[in-house]
Amino acid sequence: MTEILCRKLNDSKAARWTVLIIVAFTMFCAYYINDVMSPLMEKLGEEFHWTSTDFGTFNSSYGWLNVFLFMLIIAGIVLDKIGARITGIFSCVLVVIGCGIQYYAIACPNDFSGEVVGIKSQVFYACIGFSIFALGLESIGITVTKVIARWFKGHEIALAMGLQTAIARLGSALAIGTTIPLVEYFHNLSTPVLFGLIAICIGLLFFIVFCVMDKKLDKSMEDSNLTPDEPFKISDILSVAKLKAFWLVALLCVLFYSAVFPFLKYGTSLMMNKFGVDPELAGTIPALLPFGTIILTPIFGGIYDKKGKGATIMIIGAALLTVVHLLFAIEFINQVWVAIILMVLLGIAFSLVPSAMWPSVPKIIPQNKLGTAYGLIFWVQNWGLMGVPLLIGWVLNKYCIIPDTHDNIVRYDYMLPMLIFASFGALAIIVSWMLKIEDKKKGYGLEKLNNPEKEL
Repeated sequence: MTEILCRKLNDSKAARWTVLIIVAFTMFCAYYINDVMSPLMEKLGEEFHWTSTDFGTFNSSYGWLNVFLFMLIIAGIVLDKIGARITGIFSCVLVVIGCGIQYYAIACPNDFSGEVVGIKSQVFYACIGFSIFALGLESIGITVTKVIARWFKGHEIALAMGLQTAIARLGSALAIGTTIPLVEYFHNLSTPVLFGLIAICIGLLFFIVFCVMDKKLDKSMEDSNLTPDEPFKISDILSVAKLKAFWLVALLCVLFYSAVFPFLKYGTSLMMNKFGVDPELAGTIPALLPFGTIILTPIFGGIYDKKGKGATIMIIGAALLTVVHLLFAIEFINQVWVAIILMVLLGIAFSLVPSAMWPSVPKIIPQNKLGTAYGLIFWVQNWGLMGVPLLIGWVLNKYCIIPDTHDNIVRYDYMLPMLIFASFGALAIIVSWMLKIEDKKKGYGLEKLNNPEKEL
């Protein structure tokens, strides 16, 4: 009887999948904002005279607070100490504030002049907004990942994480595919950002609904005298940091995502410059990447749940990622239909690694330390999300401008940036292989299935 009572919420399929839908929608709204500026490099240049370096600086500001102030590590510790409800609401508020500042910077260009710390004033304040937004988004990501690990423990955890990732990527796809059409229709670069601001306010309301359900889960566990997890201690940070497998996952995360998310920031520009796609349609091809994950990430997560082979899945995904970027770098491959095929293949790679990587962390780290572990992983990841866009923007501006275009429009050669992305993929192959070896030594079970329990 006690077992039934203590599981009356999280062992109820309806309850746990409702929770997944709620928190995934919040992530969907946040990820829309995350990529809403990605297709606008050329238009920002035309209207506000942003260079590729300015655009790279804006995208690199994603990590200013997360990396330099160690805020993600702190967020992970806070999550373990005070729980998902308060942490998640506070994170959503940060996203709203950051998006609001970003919207103001783009909507009111006449309010800005001169430079701040060597950065154009408008660019600087857009960066401030984006960095605050990024702190909130990454903190929500940590929180939602731990929420799923808690609600789906012993159930379809990889499938659930895959679905959450897929729904979030739908937000990215929607942003990349619709931003330029929205700008053209409303004749205003700030309109898509305003849409994102409205959406995340709705996402905050959804998260409050989750908080009510999560509190009921706590109550059911108390009523059933279920032994809680051992309380988190600051010394647990050291115990997490001592694990080689943890650092391999963190390194794989930063390498893999450094070859994907920054690529998406420049994907629309790549389609325009190399493949000659019309600006209004250029965003639709990179949007295929996150759209592809909507179907594939849950499928691969389900395979991991039922068949195992998590480390092997990560190796295959990293290898496919590397091959696609190398093909993008080849100069004579410039047909639009080839770009579409490569983007679909990249979407498969983008589905393979996360579908196995995130559900593998609870196999390595105990539940009471998961927030800290995810916080550390996201902190490492943010070094790449901060540094790589800045690097790509600088490389484009320094080495890749195509001279003599005769139409006063700046065009870029993307071969060198694609080789940089491919190098990250090659390193990810090595790290994922090392993780497979470490799993074989320590027996974490990354190659074993997740054994979902039967419904009561």
